[in-house]
Amino acid sequence: MLILGIDPGTRILGYSLLDTDGGHLSIVAMDVLYLRNIPDFNKRIRLIFDSTLRIIDSFHPDHLAIEAPFFGKNVQSMLKLGRAQGVAIAAAMSRDLSYTEYEPSVIKQIVTGNGIASKEQVSAMLRSILGFNDDPKYLDATDALAVAYTCHMHLSNPLADLREQLKPAKHKHKSSKKQWSEFVSQNPDIVK
Repeated sequence: MLILGIDPGTRILGYSLLDTDGGHLSIVAMDVLYLRNIPDFNKRIRLIFDSTLRIIDSFHPDHLAIEAPFFGKNVQSMLKLGRAQGVAIAAAMSRDLSYTEYEPSVIKQIVTGNGIASKEQVSAMLRSILGFNDDPKYLDATDALAVAYTCHMHLSNPLADLREQLKPAKHKHKSSKKQWSEFVSQNPDIVK
């Protein structure tokens, strides 16, 4: 199975392709889509969609594994990240590619054993597991590899208790009224 891993971002998007043929893992590709020099957000989103399609059409992966959005303090950043993730998923769906989302803490837990590990710790553990030598210039690429590796573990591990730990992201929805009231109380200078 060839797994496309994506660490979505609107400034730097990491991607990797992990081949899991016969239990032997090999990195087919690992890189980033660098978007910081494109000032127009709409062009960035379009480039994410087009680039994801190009990767899919070039490598023909069997599955997409993507990092799920996380709740952060900066609402605008979170919305932009969600859009980047959404267009990558839309590109995959347009090619009938199945996908799975994984929460960042689950990815870190699976790769390092620590759900709050740093990007550097994730990369170091992947170097040990997969045998590559140097960190890429941007650790978003190894983050994407971590997503693909987590997906491989999720799809291939027969242990029931580990499968429970590796379940894809479940989104817990608070009522929008409660979310709004929390936002207003935390940002009184923004909301008048």
